[in-house]
Amino acid sequence: MTVDSGRAADRAEGERSEEGSYEDEKRRADRRWTELLQEVRVAQMGIQILLGFLLSVAFTERFEDLGSADRTIYVVTVVLGSAATGTLIAPVALHRFVTGHRMKPQTVEWASRLTIAGLVLLLCTVTCALLLILRVVLHNDTAWWIVGGLFLWFVTVWFLLPAWARATRGALRR
Repeated sequence: MTVDSGRAADRAEGERSEEGSYEDEKRRADRRWTELLQEVRVAQMGIQILLGFLLSVAFTERFEDLGSADRTIYVVTVVLGSAATGTLIAPVALHRFVTGHRMKPQTVEWASRLTIAGLVLLLCTVTCALLLILRVVLHNDTAWWIVGGLFLWFVTVWFLLPAWARATRGALRR
């Protein structure tokens, strides 16, 4: 088989990549896996730093001064942060356990779904952490308004903007 006929076979079996070249299912899964890992690394670093900070808060002197509502927000935040950490690490564990079983395309799909779930949990963790901090600092209802605005901002840039980009993809190419 010549190189040209190999490329033709790839084009016949595969589909266009983001860059416009043709790729078969295996190459596409490899590319998507590499991209996903890069994305997950960013989110993992953020949630691990946030969770580390949250875990240390309970051992500070000022923690004793928190009221029951703020303690509840703290506990919810730590649980959400732990869930986000586990969910964002899950794609690595999944990959490790299924490697060698010829499941790369399915693994990429599952890992992608886990990453989205992890981002939702990260959103909730960041929102709750901000609420706790701003309630302690501001001592009034302004904290709720600020956190509500930031929550809407995160939802917009993390979820709505990508959804809009996908929905208008065809319209933007014309």
